Amino acid sequence: MTRTSIPFSVLDLAPIAEGGGAAESYAHTADLARHAESLGYRRYWMAEHHGMPGIASAATAVLIGHVAAATARIRVGAGGIMLPNHSPLVIAEQFGTLETLYPGRIDLGLGRAPGSDQATARALRRTLDSDPDAFPRDVAELMDYFEGRGPVRAVPGAGCRVPVWILGSSLFGAQLAALMGLPYAFASHFAPAQMMDAIALYRRHFRPSRHLDRPYVMLGFNVFAADTDDQARFLATSWQQSFVNLRTGRPGLLPRPVEGYLESLPPPARALLDQILACAAIGSPDTVAAQIGAFVARTGADELMITCNMHDHAARLRSYEIAAGAMAAAA
Repeated sequence: MTRTSIPFSVLDLAPIAEGGGAAESYAHTADLARHAESLGYRRYWMAEHHGMPGIASAATAVLIGHVAAATARIRVGAGGIMLPNHSPLVIAEQFGTLETLYPGRIDLGLGRAPGSDQATARALRRTLDSDPDAFPRDVAELMDYFEGRGPVRAVPGAGCRVPVWILGSSLFGAQLAALMGLPYAFASHFAPAQMMDAIALYRRHFRPSRHLDRPYVMLGFNVFAADTDDQARFLATSWQQSFVNLRTGRPGLLPRPVEGYLESLPPPARALLDQILACAAIGSPDTVAAQIGAFVARTGADELMITCNMHDHAARLRSYEIAAGAMAAAA
């Protein structure tokens, strides 16, 4: 585990579990953020999704403020804001406001997917632009607002030092991050197919900028840790059910774990899971430490963003504690 001693961060979708609701989800988010801060995690990011019954992070900037208010030191941000859904000026104002309220703690990760289906995208009152240059133009415009160079002045926003990240699950984002000299976060926790190619492209074509002098890669990684391997495998079935349900067009609340779920799946559904299981650690503390170490050694990641959707909140807290222990053991 030669390179496991890298920063760990948290990606939280504010899951709504079966038997619960959004209010409970937000209380759990604040509690998990405080827990992550006490354990030494570097960042706590929320992701924008719309129209999903089991995800409560649609109003992402609002929820980032909720987390920042509940904590004192940990960086808080978006992983990410889906920029095609928004005016760059509005995002500059929102994150300028957050940075003004919580100086030195706010990150802004930007993605180009709508984070929704076509009907939801239309309900957001945004036109889906098929021009491949639209997203890079919007990113540049947004960064200009922070620099005070936009067509109008972002208030707050102009002069705010909000680090901008490019998010992606394909080669497009890797190329854009490299050309703009920005840090890059790859969504390997749910779409790992092009992970290694994207990392290589980003590092090969990276152009140093005033924002960043060398490539910096953060990778999404699923961790489901418990005191025993069997317990961890059982708890991970909530995430596995949720993923299969989403990919087969049946999104819903985060299910309760079930025994023997993997064994019950037909081959097509099992194939869906096998792909993302390559970017997951499931097991006891020793098992998870070994799996994280192998992943970092294989990818050379500069930072891992850990995600863990467990139905039981206490078990989820324990999983992040075990993951932090794996980091500390290798430091």
